[in-house]
Amino acid sequence: MMTIQEAKEQIEKSVRIYLMKDEYGNYRIPLERQRPIFLLGAPGIGKTAIMEQIARELNISLVTYSMTHHTRQSALGLPFIVSREYGEEKFDVSRYTMSEIIASIYENMEKSGKKEGILFLDEINCVSETLGPSMLQFLQYKIFGNHRVPRGWVIVTAGNPPEFNRSVREFDVVTMDRLKVLEVEPDYDAWKIYAQKKGLHQAILTFLDIKKEDFYQIENTVDGRNYVTARGWEDLSEAITLYEENGFEVDQTLVAQYLRNKRITGEFAAYYELYNKYRTDYKINEILEGTAGHAVNKRAKNATFDERISIMGLLLEAVLPQIRENIELEDALKELMPHLKEIKAALAGDAETDARGLLSEKIDEWKANMDRLEAANGLSGAERRKWQYMVRFARETSQKIRLAAADTNEAAFAVIQTEFASRVEIMREDAKKISRYLENIFRFAEENFGDGNEMLVLVTELTVNYSSARFIAEHGCDLYYQYNKKFLLYERNRALMDELEKLTQNEEIEESLLI
Repeated sequence: MMTIQEAKEQIEKSVRIYLMKDEYGNYRIPLERQRPIFLLGAPGIGKTAIMEQIARELNISLVTYSMTHHTRQSALGLPFIVSREYGEEKFDVSRYTMSEIIASIYENMEKSGKKEGILFLDEINCVSETLGPSMLQFLQYKIFGNHRVPRGWVIVTAGNPPEFNRSVREFDVVTMDRLKVLEVEPDYDAWKIYAQKKGLHQAILTFLDIKKEDFYQIENTVDGRNYVTARGWEDLSEAITLYEENGFEVDQTLVAQYLRNKRITGEFAAYYELYNKYRTDYKINEILEGTAGHAVNKRAKNATFDERISIMGLLLEAVLPQIRENIELEDALKELMPHLKEIKAALAGDAETDARGLLSEKIDEWKANMDRLEAANGLSGAERRKWQYMVRFARETSQKIRLAAADTNEAAFAVIQTEFASRVEIMREDAKKISRYLENIFRFAEENFGDGNEMLVLVTELTVNYSSARFIAEHGCDLYYQYNKKFLLYERNRALMDELEKLTQNEEIEESLLI
């Protein structure tokens, strides 16, 4: 058994070797001998999520299908009769139209422009009885009907063990012998890394830090099957965030729609209510600004361990989204800068060139790029927001050029330059504010908790979170480094920090665009 993170690493290595080629462009392991990967694990532990991550990280496409939705006809194609002549005799022969699954791969290649990818077939051990016999042929020869999976496409399958799904059909030894089997078990620590990167609600992460045993539960009771899954926590997180934005009450009725376990539902709903009370009682904004009064500090010093961990969660909840937004803004501006330099060069070289027309062309270019990435399932939420920010910048700047009546190329680009510089200044001012917040958080923790487990939690969370680790690598935080080394996390994370240090050597964003 392995964690979902370990399974991801194994799958990524397999995909890499399956896509290796010799000097003539032939795949080192022929398609027929590339064993499909079978990811076997309980429902809702993140099997589909890691496939999306792998495809993005390897810059290849991903096509996903749930096999429970397929009949024999849709998977294999529809039969039709063709006339064939063998020797001097004519025969009517059965053929099949292209499988919906195979056809979707070719459609993906056409839309995304990528010729290599992963075909991910979920719930493969729940196929219908009529489709079952064809699966062995597919797993061995990569053929559905009369059509083969294109070369350059790796097959990954997934399924649930029989105890979690009554419709599961156990594969025989002949079938299993054609698969690379990875058995996965739920693991909170591995899932938390993914959850932090996704920005899941801090109340959920703090609750699960205290009660890790409640991360994943599936059990049969006299009242039926109770279950709590990783998927349930993630979906609940999105619901809570949007409820809070709308001012709706988050109560046990909402929680029970996502967590189907009465005890865990009740305990989390009670904890969320307490979490919100702490948010008010501890005046989180005052702690960030460094103005928390004596009463807040006294209560923190006398708090129980669980309450202290909740305080750390609230402080992280306040600062991590700001860090993530600042990092994303920086990435968008860095991506935007060379495009604006292209526009500057075009405006300088041709008096007839129209700045608004060039911005419109860039918008079309960026949208087309988003569509290609979307088709390949290779667009993360952060990447999508980056391209959308660039499109919005171009539209807003084009509008300002029109309002300013900038009738020369020089005047038009001056508007572009001013708009870009103003956004750079916003990013830098936000970074200064965040750095001040981080310093105040550490001073609050140092004054009230010393170098205890609360400080260890704070340093660890900032270290394993990609955005905060990168922000600190770029902008520094003396107290973070002090306690990081004290807890020996620095040595354990040297490779990560070395990689992040390279970011500081990247080209700096210049306000003037004159370089």
